[in-house]
Amino acid sequence: MAERGGDRKLLVLRGPSLEAEGILGFLSEHFDVHVTAELDEALSAIEREEYAAVLSETADFLPLERGAVTQQAAVVLNTLGDGVGIVDRGGELVWANRRLRRLAREVLNPLREICVKAFKEFDKSEDNRDDRGRRFSIKPDERQYIEVICSPIRDIEGNIRHIAAVVVDASGQMRQQLKLNAIDRAGRELAHLDFETLSKLDASERLRLLEEKIISCSRDVLDYQHFAVLLLDQNTNRLEIIVSEGLSQDALEFEIFARTEGNGICGYVASTGRSYICPDVSKDTLYLQGMPDAKSCLTTPLLLGDRVIGVLHVESDRPAMFSEADRQFAEIFANYLAISLHILNLLVAERYSTHTQLTGSMSAELAGPINDMITDATELMEDYIGIDEIRQRLGAIIDRACQARKSLTAWSGSAVGAVTGTVESSGYDAALAGKCILVADDEPLLRETVRDVLQPCGCTVDLACDGQDAIEKISAKKYDLVISDIKMPGADGYEVFEAARTASGDTAVILMTAFGYDPKHSIVRANREGLSSVLFKPFKVNQLLDECRTAISP
Repeated sequence: MAERGGDRKLLVLRGPSLEAEGILGFLSEHFDVHVTAELDEALSAIEREEYAAVLSETADFLPLERGAVTQQAAVVLNTLGDGVGIVDRGGELVWANRRLRRLAREVLNPLREICVKAFKEFDKSEDNRDDRGRRFSIKPDERQYIEVICSPIRDIEGNIRHIAAVVVDASGQMRQQLKLNAIDRAGRELAHLDFETLSKLDASERLRLLEEKIISCSRDVLDYQHFAVLLLDQNTNRLEIIVSEGLSQDALEFEIFARTEGNGICGYVASTGRSYICPDVSKDTLYLQGMPDAKSCLTTPLLLGDRVIGVLHVESDRPAMFSEADRQFAEIFANYLAISLHILNLLVAERYSTHTQLTGSMSAELAGPINDMITDATELMEDYIGIDEIRQRLGAIIDRACQARKSLTAWSGSAVGAVTGTVESSGYDAALAGKCILVADDEPLLRETVRDVLQPCGCTVDLACDGQDAIEKISAKKYDLVISDIKMPGADGYEVFEAARTASGDTAVILMTAFGYDPKHSIVRANREGLSSVLFKPFKVNQLLDECRTAISP
């Protein structure tokens, strides 16, 4: 007897002729024969297993063939990733593939209603042969979007008997489209910053405006629980947090530089200029703890042209939350963010960063009157042709105006300038005379300018070049007032404040900041413990003097 195997399996639909002629017995000696008595049983067997051949009597062959084809079609439909179903006029689901049967009731019930609606639309169509699919949508919840395509099934007379419905889960595509729409809105919102409005805001107010815009725009773009924007100080290569939400206190203590190693994911991204997706922070050696219970994060560079000016970092409390599509969305959003930082003039974390905006505004205000003066004087010279004395005087006016315009232009483009207004004070000041004041700032021009303002008032002014220098001077000498920047090498503003209050409980302290952000919460902590005031650079001479008088006064 021949060896039986999987490729020698026969399916036989039992019939009288096959029994009488002994064919079944003969085949059983040479093949693995599976005998069925009914057509339905044979079709079920075809669905379950594969056979080398199917044997039936002539009378049964045609229905068996049709049934087998239908069965194979059902197998194909069941393997599709989309739901496929047939619905009658009453909205009953006559047949459904495996995918459709698995859908929740929240989808199946609206599907039936949609098919009934499709029946009516096809019936109303003037073209009885218009079988183009009609598209409908189902939204079971906020995160799901189901698309339904309905097509008519007609009988031989052209009458619609059923509706064939293809159900596609388009949630992913719809979320991407919504994010693209959100990015477009965010871009318009971030870039729509009126210069005239900005010119009236100091650094802290501009930063607060930026923070509000980022928070309001970014939620729709990226699904996160925490975010931070860090800007790169081009001089020190250090990344400074300027805006954040959900950041832990420990994260504020990190000192991060744009380096590929030892500075977390943000340092790596700032150094390489490449985005980074971390699906599991617990397994990534680059990750530095930011948000408590963070599980995954996404970091992308802020680019102006080819130059990295900072990074955008977002974290989620769910693992593997960010996809390649999210990375692309984040990079587009980061481009808009970089542009808005440029418009706001908050690009570099340096104390003189506000100077350009201030002097540019002043130049714009003075340029008009100076140009008018030159124009008027030139026109008058034409009226006094032949009167040399008057023409000489008018010529001198024009020369001085041109010189003033030239000086203004040069001053506007100069390096730094945190104190505005007339640097020389009005002289002796009874409230400040005899007071001993320490000015601490790592920017030489600023501390020297403040000294030049205060000394003519009768003050004794000492200078400290950094935080550690300030603390050493405070420990060696009693001061009536300490004016300190919040971000300096050696020690920050809060440490200087703490040293001053420890050395003498009645020493007043004023903290200064130009960029408007406070990465270690120096101002917040010092405010709780008796800080006199805060000066936001650039500040006016009169403002400096007023704050000093108020701080020193009992």
